[in-house]
Amino acid sequence: MAKKPVKMFVCQSCGAIYHKWAGRCEACGEWNTISEETRDTSPISVLGHAGRMIQFTGLDGEISPPDRQSIGVSEFDRVLGGGLVQSSVTLVGGDPGIGKSTLLLQAACALSRQGQSVLYISGEESVNQIRMRANRLGLEDAEQRKNIQLAACINVADILSTLEKEKNISLVIIDSIQTMWLDTANGAPGTVSQVRAAAFELIRMAKQKEFALIFVGHVTKEGSIAGPRVLEHMVDAVLYFEGDRGHQFRILRAAKNRFGATDEIGVFSMTGQGLVEVANPSALFLAERHGHIAGSAVFAGLEGTRPVLLEVQALLAPKFGDSAPRRTVIGWDNARLNMLLAILETRCSLRFNGVDVYLNMAGGLRITEPAADLAVAAALVSALTHHSASPGSVYFGEIGLSGEIRQVPQADLRMKEAFKLGFDEVVLPKRIAHGNNKLSVPNGLQLIELGHISDLVSQFT
Repeated sequence: MAKKPVKMFVCQSCGAIYHKWAGRCEACGEWNTISEETRDTSPISVLGHAGRMIQFTGLDGEISPPDRQSIGVSEFDRVLGGGLVQSSVTLVGGDPGIGKSTLLLQAACALSRQGQSVLYISGEESVNQIRMRANRLGLEDAEQRKNIQLAACINVADILSTLEKEKNISLVIIDSIQTMWLDTANGAPGTVSQVRAAAFELIRMAKQKEFALIFVGHVTKEGSIAGPRVLEHMVDAVLYFEGDRGHQFRILRAAKNRFGATDEIGVFSMTGQGLVEVANPSALFLAERHGHIAGSAVFAGLEGTRPVLLEVQALLAPKFGDSAPRRTVIGWDNARLNMLLAILETRCSLRFNGVDVYLNMAGGLRITEPAADLAVAAALVSALTHHSASPGSVYFGEIGLSGEIRQVPQADLRMKEAFKLGFDEVVLPKRIAHGNNKLSVPNGLQLIELGHISDLVSQFT
């Protein structure tokens, strides 16, 4: 006997289900995101229904890499792993106003210039607003526009009917998935049930018609994709468009990619003519750096397969009153800074408890890899001792709790990038017997290998 639909309370941020309303979601910590939904809980059994036998094959067999279509925006292609894959589904998230729609409109025009058919469906803007943006970006060439078709629609059923009749589609852009509405699903647009159902139907159509599909997704204040986390599992690639409105740089980062490397980044610069690709981000990040300044060190990082050099800045200010000293971080993990300060105090007898510490990764790029430990420590020690690091030195290495400096991957790429930009000295972890002994060192580049954090401190005292 079928059960009546029941009322449930669902968090619109993470999808957690509750039996009564609450102001705060215990699963994700968000406030005022729980709303009431009606769901059918009738048990569904497929036993006894006619079904076809599925065929299994062995792991052995010939395979070929997926066919890719270059978008024409090299930084975008880089993050995707070389271009769009046929029938792939990509989710692009980012803060409001960061440039998601601008990037996708430029990509659509670049793909259209190659003779590919692109459908741009917006649930947030009218067709005239999209045209105004194209004019503002200087995308007025007839060759860029002739293969782009625009529509303003939120009804998924209408969109599916239209896509069913269209032929030779290369790319469909949905801006945004949180505005889509399906009459067979409960809830208003943007709720968990609507987002999940609308995405499923659109993905199914993309696989059936074999066109690439790109969703634009809103993000929460914590920076994750708004709506159910299951949406990230349904798509083939998840890209985050990062950046600070106070900086001109925008970072397109791959958090998931079934057809390419994760954590790959593309770098753009926001200008009056839209987003401009940055082919050499290291040179741009270091363009305003001044040498011989205490509290500054250059970190040779790695984002995906791309080496990136940027400046780590540390500032120590006297603490006033009886309050606890401040620890302010921009672009790095605050907990890792506290750990590094504890290591310097315990293993090297340095004292930071009487000063406020401010740390900044210059340029607006957020660093997550532990290899930045050595550069951050160099900047902190330099600021504390008032001795500047050598302007021709770069740093990379992970620091353990006992003060040892550990190996990090892809040291060759980091050194080549440093040498290409004119640096003549690399401070890195000491190579051990079973470690990285076969480094390809460019001629003229000096290596300073450190085994313990105290060896770094001795360079500034």
